[in-house]
Amino acid sequence: MPTDDKMAISKIYEESWKYAYKNIIPQDYLDTIPEGRWVKNLDNPNFRTLVCIDNEKIVGTSSFCKSRFCQFDRWGEIISIYLLPDYMGKGFGKALLRSVIAELKKSDYKNIFLWVLEENFRARHFYEKAGFLITTDYLDDTIGGKNLREIRYIYGR
Repeated sequence: MPTDDKMAISKIYEESWKYAYKNIIPQDYLDTIPEGRWVKNLDNPNFRTLVCIDNEKIVGTSSFCKSRFCQFDRWGEIISIYLLPDYMGKGFGKALLRSVIAELKKSDYKNIFLWVLEENFRARHFYEKAGFLITTDYLDDTIGGKNLREIRYIYGR
């Protein structure tokens, strides 16, 4: 089974966004996410991507890298972690997150962080249970015409 099927990986992003960001990101934006929207992001040579497989099906994905922000130089950054909606809440995300943290530590990143939408309480709870701590750092963003805030979490274990 190919683990580099970019369309299958992009589909995870697409379905996860439509599910996880319902009532956070405008629905018309979510409804118009094109198939293959994330394929080009998977070609970024600075990012590493892991997939989570269940019964020969790619059900989750996470991308990570050296921090993209100069003020957090020498930090590892988890860019994304997404699962197909039917696989959420079943331990797959926890296993994927543990694998990403282990990979970043193997690459000598002692400090790890990620950004999460402030209104995404499900994800925030997930990261807090996994040992991430909220900081006062934030990014203001606009997605689908809606102003949103992303808050930074750091890994505290």
